[in-house]
Amino acid sequence: MDVLFDGLLDAIRLLLSGDQDSWSIIMLTLRVSLTATAIALLIGLPLGATLALARFPGRRMVLAAANTGMGMPPVVVGLFVTVLLWRSGPLGGLELLYTPTAMVIAQAAIATPIVVALVAAALQQVDPDFRVQMQALGATPIRAFAALLGEARLPLLAGAMAAFGAVVSEVGAAQMVGGNLAGQTRVLTTAAVLATSRGQFSLAIAFGMILLLIAFAVNLSLTLMQQRRTVLR
Repeated sequence: MDVLFDGLLDAIRLLLSGDQDSWSIIMLTLRVSLTATAIALLIGLPLGATLALARFPGRRMVLAAANTGMGMPPVVVGLFVTVLLWRSGPLGGLELLYTPTAMVIAQAAIATPIVVALVAAALQQVDPDFRVQMQALGATPIRAFAALLGEARLPLLAGAMAAFGAVVSEVGAAQMVGGNLAGQTRVLTTAAVLATSRGQFSLAIAFGMILLLIAFAVNLSLTLMQQRRTVLR
């Protein structure tokens, strides 16, 4: 219990003291995870909508693959991205390994199947005639699609939350492709692992609590935004 209490005090101290190293870790965590989530949404939203609304050969196979990707171990994703970005790999010439960009790529690869699968599941729950009715009322295909997304807004929000939660909390891929370099690629999860390996349990708990606080703050913001839109409707 003393370790947990010390960890809580350390978390408060790190947030209030303005420690440059700690705030650098926190800001990099936010930048990498939010960017990866945004990329996953940009890719996953149209792909999920296509799987939900279109009919083509192999659709069920692709949907099953997306559902399988939801449980993809981050360390496996990290391994594939590392091989791609390795000096002798297909993309080695870009020299992205052990950079924040590599971490964004890996985390986006983790989050995209989650977004695809949850978007497809959400849109499949909407009345199939809804889009046809919107078009019959004179709505353009884009407006009809936007209205369809509005009908499934709560599950879609849950998908965004799930994607962000998956990437902000993962450590395997971030460690492999980022290298946990101080001041460059060290994020909260990898910093917590490093502190634990050094026996600095209070510091590791502090990093963990700050990570939980970030996840709560982001999800609370999204929830309040969605509830506000619901009230306005």
